[in-house]
Amino acid sequence: MNEPLGLYIMAAMYVLAGIMHFIKPKAYLRIMPKYLPNHKALVFWSGIAEVLLGIGLCIPLLKAVSIYGIIAMLAVFLLVHIYMLSGEKASAGIPKWILILRLPLQFGLMYWAWVYL
Repeated sequence: MNEPLGLYIMAAMYVLAGIMHFIKPKAYLRIMPKYLPNHKALVFWSGIAEVLLGIGLCIPLLKAVSIYGIIAMLAVFLLVHIYMLSGEKASAGIPKWILILRLPLQFGLMYWAWVYL
């Protein structure tokens, strides 16, 4: 365990977030932008991606590619966060101020991954 604790915390966070796609898929389906096709498949594959990228952070050979994958994934997830600001139904009942705070949080998460390169 030569890596910083924060890297393992990040890995656990992504693995748990990915698993939630399978435990509570309806929560993710509710926030999918209408213009994206095949919501069930997107929720499924994004969950798989989060789990695999989280595990990859713990494997030295895969760490760098996993970090780049996480940054790319978070950039794509910005579509969902922006869509959720488009209206009351899209917001899934989450207060607008929280949705607005989530946008810079995405960039903070990207930076958190970047520091481990």
